[in-house]
Amino acid sequence: MKNVLAIILGGGRGTRLYPLTKFRAKPAVPIGGKFRLIDIPISNCLHWDIKKIMVLTQFNTASLHRHISQTYKFDGFSEGFLQILAAQQTIEDSNWYQGTADAVRKNIHYIKNQKVDHVVVLSGDQLYRIHLRDFMATHLENKADVTIAVKPVRREQAGEFGILQIDDRRRIVRFVEKPKEKHQLDELFTPASYLEIPDQDLNFIASMGIYIFKRDVLIDLLEHNVKEDFGREVIPEAIHDQRVFAYVFNDYWEDIGTIKAFFEANLDFANPIPRFDFYNEEAPIYTRKRFLPGSKIENCDVHYSLISEGSIIEGSKLTNTVIGIRSIIRSSTYLERVVMMGADYYQGVAEKAEETIQSRCPVGIGRNCIIRNAILDKNVRIGEGARLLNEKGLTNFTHERYSIVDGITVVPKDMEIPAGFVI
Repeated sequence: MKNVLAIILGGGRGTRLYPLTKFRAKPAVPIGGKFRLIDIPISNCLHWDIKKIMVLTQFNTASLHRHISQTYKFDGFSEGFLQILAAQQTIEDSNWYQGTADAVRKNIHYIKNQKVDHVVVLSGDQLYRIHLRDFMATHLENKADVTIAVKPVRREQAGEFGILQIDDRRRIVRFVEKPKEKHQLDELFTPASYLEIPDQDLNFIASMGIYIFKRDVLIDLLEHNVKEDFGREVIPEAIHDQRVFAYVFNDYWEDIGTIKAFFEANLDFANPIPRFDFYNEEAPIYTRKRFLPGSKIENCDVHYSLISEGSIIEGSKLTNTVIGIRSIIRSSTYLERVVMMGADYYQGVAEKAEETIQSRCPVGIGRNCIIRNAILDKNVRIGEGARLLNEKGLTNFTHERYSIVDGITVVPKDMEIPAGFVI
């Protein structure tokens, strides 16, 4: 795979993940207690020996750049690199990225300078493991100019995705973005025999936003038009002039595009058999080495929960909960369906004493709290006796200290919830 360049798209605003994206890029959002979303596509590349990687970034990039630079380093005897390309003004163009294709177009000169034959384009905010070597083998076997990874979905799901129509050789002949009309869906129906899968109800194939291009084809497609998005514009036009094929992916794939999707995906990690398995030794997910101590659990009642290293939990009950690194949970607290991202640091004795004088809550969760259906971002301070329950059953609501999104209470990074506060 030395002749392959990977481009990871990490430049979106992440508005649907707000307030988790208030201070960070979407690919930098913590997931699974100790990882970040960007670790998923980078790990997929490294497993299949793709070591020429470019990450395109744009919004709130500081923490993403810091994580990548501290985590991924190649030795001096390798041709590999992981290069961060932030949106920038140039003499030719002073605009920011306007879409996925436009982001790649604005960096086309970097691609031209690489001695590669193929370019893999990956999303920076999806949860999946993909066999990139098999993906590439399919691309080469079909003598394809473009190959798109696709996921079979049911009719009722089709309106949420870009849906492709293929022939019996899996060559793509049509693309419709989020079809809603019955006649459109009828026309896009794919026979099960084309997909070679046992489930007869998965008769619509959705684009995953993951592509392989011949390098020269990608350059030609982007230099000869001003289209801004791969899925909506570039790919539908390429179907008519290029050999565009589908690669059918049947494993777990989740687009972490909303608070609800993020929340449910995280809670699933704590299940006995999660849909995405971080315990896969053959294809581990890499992240930053932190050298934290093991977690201390004192007299706790824990059910279906995941607890990351460096945490201290005292006399509390946890149910279906994900606990991030360096989390502090004090006694007699109850958490149910909570994603707690942990902390960036431990507070020293002097700092705690000073904050006590200032009547500030320490980092972590205080005593006698009850928290249910909530996301607690990094470094939050929850005062003693706080109740985060969304007692009014609100679906969407914004407060200066928290937000409720799809019925999930979200406390932003570094926020303090005072003692006795009730939601």
